[in-house]
Amino acid sequence: MEDIFLKNLPTIDLHGYDMETARVATEDFVKENIILKNTTAVIIHGKGKGLVKKSVHETLKRQKRVIKYHTDNLNDGCTIVYLSVDK
Repeated sequence: MEDIFLKNLPTIDLHGYDMETARVATEDFVKENIILKNTTAVIIHGKGKGLVKKSVHETLKRQKRVIKYHTDNLNDGCTIVYLSVDK
């Protein structure tokens, strides 16, 4: 299921971040959205060399409350994240 209105979802923009800062920001963003009971969020990492995207995806893999995530079909510079907020 693809979210049509991505601009209405919580978003973080990681343009200009290095890999470590992106990792920490991603962890914090996921935690905040779980607290706020947001089931879907968007992480904008840009395209570039793909280093920030790789860091984001590696971080999301380790998060127990991340149900799934995928690169947006229309913009591969952002990742859509689905969270489990019921616990």
